[in-house]
Amino acid sequence: EALVHNPLNVFHVQVDIQDVNDNAPRFRRDKFQLEISELTSPGARFVVGVAEDPDVGSNSLQGYELEANDGDEHFSLAVQAGPGGDQRPELVLAKALDREEAAFHELVLRAIDGGDPTRTGTARIRVTVVDANDNAPVCSQAEYTVRVPEDVPVGSVLVTVTATDPDEGLYGHVKYSVKKITQKASQIFHLDGDTGTMTLLQRLDFEKGDSYELEVQAHDGGGLFDTTKVVVVVTDVNDNVPEISVRSALSEISEDAPSGTVVALLHVRDRDSGANGEVRCSLDGNVPFRLEKSFEDYYRVLTARELDREQVSEYNVTVRAADGGSPALQSSAVLALRVLDVNDNAPVFAQ
Repeated sequence: EALVHNPLNVFHVQVDIQDVNDNAPRFRRDKFQLEISELTSPGARFVVGVAEDPDVGSNSLQGYELEANDGDEHFSLAVQAGPGGDQRPELVLAKALDREEAAFHELVLRAIDGGDPTRTGTARIRVTVVDANDNAPVCSQAEYTVRVPEDVPVGSVLVTVTATDPDEGLYGHVKYSVKKITQKASQIFHLDGDTGTMTLLQRLDFEKGDSYELEVQAHDGGGLFDTTKVVVVVTDVNDNVPEISVRSALSEISEDAPSGTVVALLHVRDRDSGANGEVRCSLDGNVPFRLEKSFEDYYRVLTARELDREQVSEYNVTVRAADGGSPALQSSAVLALRVLDVNDNAPVFAQ
């Protein structure tokens, strides 16, 4: 109010302050945290904070912009009009999320006024992608084949099954179990459910089983799984000596028996396989007998020439069998044979 004294009067004065763009838009918080499940469908909207600008008119807040790091196209910006005409920014999911591809998304929300020059205010938005069990475990091999010798020590690790699951937490924790196994194999092999290692519980025997097949399942905490086959091939070791069994044998033979007379019938076998099971038979010493293979694993011991009781009345014939292993294993059997006398000598006077 302006007071004038002469003449005395009062005037009312109104001062209008013209706005200048001396305030930038400002968010109440400069950082926002959002958690969004990777199963969220595109089109979903998420409210973020609004900015304030105390300026008026064109100097006040005019709009928002969204900037993503490294050209991220998973989010876009939508601005809704509030009941009072104010603008409310919303984050829109434009592309399906995948935590295994990117666990976090960094965005910058920018508020812009209409001044000249313009002023801006920013807020950083960090989107954390919440994991869902959208990945099943995957075994590193569809089939594991391991060859082990039959003399491998008990407790040895034969094979380790590995599977990966890119999910996290419970959904990414893989455990292992045997889903298909014979009763016999279940007593020989043990699978560690946490590590996937298969160890030997008892000694292997090639002659009792040369291969075993198991089905192993890798499963996560959400019920998803993958299966693989484990084949254990047992290789032979030369751990069996040849076995000689006398099926028939003479204990006595006449000294006038013709050459080629069968003295004994032998059966020879070696439970090993390959070269370890190939048997060679022979007779020890210089004896008037010979070996002849009959068929398959049977041998005959025959006289090689006529006998003479007056020179040798008894024979202990040693039959030796050796396999083709390295080192070779061997066994032997002794045939006791007494030579019977015949009247093939006339009396002879000393003088």
